[in-house]
Amino acid sequence: MRNKFLSLIVGFIALIGLTACGSSQTSENNSGESDKLVVYSPNSEGLINAIIPAFEEKYGIKVELIQAGTGELFKKLESEASQPVADIIFGGSYTQYEQHPELFEEYVSPENENVVEAYQNTTGYSTPYALDGSVLIVNKDLTKGMDIKGYKDLLNPELKGKIATADPSNSSSAFAQLTNMLQANGGYDNDEAWQYVEDLFTLIDGKINSSSSAVYKAVADGEMAVGLSYEDPTVKLLNDGANIEVIYPEEGSVFLPASTAIIKNAPNKSNAEKFIDFVISKEAQDTLGTETTNRPVRKNVAVSDNMKPLEDIKTLVEDYDYVIEHQEDIVNHYNQIFVDLQSK
Repeated sequence: MRNKFLSLIVGFIALIGLTACGSSQTSENNSGESDKLVVYSPNSEGLINAIIPAFEEKYGIKVELIQAGTGELFKKLESEASQPVADIIFGGSYTQYEQHPELFEEYVSPENENVVEAYQNTTGYSTPYALDGSVLIVNKDLTKGMDIKGYKDLLNPELKGKIATADPSNSSSAFAQLTNMLQANGGYDNDEAWQYVEDLFTLIDGKINSSSSAVYKAVADGEMAVGLSYEDPTVKLLNDGANIEVIYPEEGSVFLPASTAIIKNAPNKSNAEKFIDFVISKEAQDTLGTETTNRPVRKNVAVSDNMKPLEDIKTLVEDYDYVIEHQEDIVNHYNQIFVDLQSK
């Protein structure tokens, strides 16, 4: 009898244990998320430091950050598609996202309506969070007496050999300048626009810089008078006291978005949604505008003194679909002009 009673007690304890384990397992499945988020990003340390720690503090979520080049990260996403490691990719241009929609979850943040209309999430999966525009960087000492307001003012014989640019064939910022000047002068396939490109590169006189960073450094260091550059590093130079001026071409500047998206079948999807919401929140966008040189996408946010308000800049909108489809044609057209000029 005593043995039978002990067996009942042991069985009852075991049943309680199983019930407790089952309850614990159900709770974990119901939550479906941990307190972490895995982020792939090509972004600079400045941008990362402005966003990631603030997100972690706000939500109590620990971010595991893996940094590499944009191309490398997108290849990684493709190789991991059947068993994703990351939850978020944070950074990269519109071209990468529009060419790989199968890699991402559909998600449009409730904050999307507060973004400048031209840069809202219209794909259903990629969310722009910062903008970078094509600008002209001008060395004040080397351009005294010149009135440079836009592209047309670069066709000044006095500037021959003094205009810095990278190669549109292998520099994303130089290619963005090429499509910007084509848009500003009539369109991507407009003969007059391409004539402008030929006239400008005649003055550039074969002096192609090795990288986009070499362009703005050459102007800031007084080696070149004008550079075809982009807003982020040129505004940083202003903040650091360089004797330069940042010109937004009066014909119009194209601002291209950097985006973020949730990885398809992300292990921590709800945390990833929180990240998307946070990146375009007023809190995060104000930080970008005042503590970094990355231009926010949200309406009515603060920017630093050296960053001209977007509403005060004439802007042009890139025809993303056209440029993606015809990128090779545009580059080939430019290359032919360059080769022809070099052979003269």
